[in-house]
Amino acid sequence: MTNEALQNLISGWIPDLEFSEEGSQFLNITVQPEQLHPLMLKLKTNSDTKFDYLFCLSGVDWEPELGVVYHLESTEYRHTIVVKVKTADRENPTFDSVCDIWKTAEFHEREVFDFFGIKFNNHPNLKRLFLTDEWEGFPLRKDYEDEINMVIK
Repeated sequence: MTNEALQNLISGWIPDLEFSEEGSQFLNITVQPEQLHPLMLKLKTNSDTKFDYLFCLSGVDWEPELGVVYHLESTEYRHTIVVKVKTADRENPTFDSVCDIWKTAEFHEREVFDFFGIKFNNHPNLKRLFLTDEWEGFPLRKDYEDEINMVIK
């Protein structure tokens, strides 16, 4: 399916989706946090899209917003899409988990929680993955400062 056909199909599902290609070959969708889970479920289960493979889930600090970027592929149709979600709430950034849709998201959401402090509602085991429980802060945020471990040139 072409990016244009995907956009025409998906735009009828949920209002206020923002579409772009941003100079990439993939269709990019920006979704509001409350629409994330319903959109992702539809992308996987709709017979015309069948995005059954979540191959990348990344936390991003767009400063001032925090967000998550999801790369999805349909192994049957061989089309790929990128879904982005953002929040301006840096004190309590929270999105719905998609690990009930793609099991692999469980690990990736823990990594994003660990390094960016983004919480995922309904995650079955949301705790630090790489850093110790005593670690303070979230080292991949742009505003993170660590006086002891900072490399200064």
